[in-house]
Amino acid sequence: MPELVLPTTSVHESFLEAMDEFVAEGAENSQTAAWIEHNAPQWQDPTAFEVFVEAVKADALLETSRPDWHVPCTTLWWVDGETYLGRIAIRHVLNDFLLDVGGHIGYDVRPTRRREGHATAMLVGSLAWARGLGIESALVTCDDDNIGSIGVIEAAGGVLEDVRGIKRRYWVPTS
Repeated sequence: MPELVLPTTSVHESFLEAMDEFVAEGAENSQTAAWIEHNAPQWQDPTAFEVFVEAVKADALLETSRPDWHVPCTTLWWVDGETYLGRIAIRHVLNDFLLDVGGHIGYDVRPTRRREGHATAMLVGSLAWARGLGIESALVTCDDDNIGSIGVIEAAGGVLEDVRGIKRRYWVPTS
């Protein structure tokens, strides 16, 4: 049964396979795409992968050094045993960019495991984590033409606030 967990080295092999799927798909403009761009060559080495996993977990801590435009972010991985299925990021606060475009929560599911209900389960499961971070209503955005994500967000209770450019902005209650 899939579950949300903090990043773990136990899914190393499956994680690498999933990242290859994202590369083949041409993933861009997501946290996963940024991970691939900055870390992919080193991931083959288990020690380097462990360093990466610890850095992703540390991003949730206030004291972690990060670029000025980044905010603390708790990342959870959606796994089934040792199989990596996707990731969800919960940004603890909203800066101007996140308020306008990115939102509190962003997610992606590996391409070969889409349309199986994983994104909805991940989003619904992450709401308790968001509530624990003091987020009463989470802003979740998606492209205006992303029918799949529109369905995911609305299934999780998202209420459309508006559309800004190509982005639909929903507020999802966390309780």
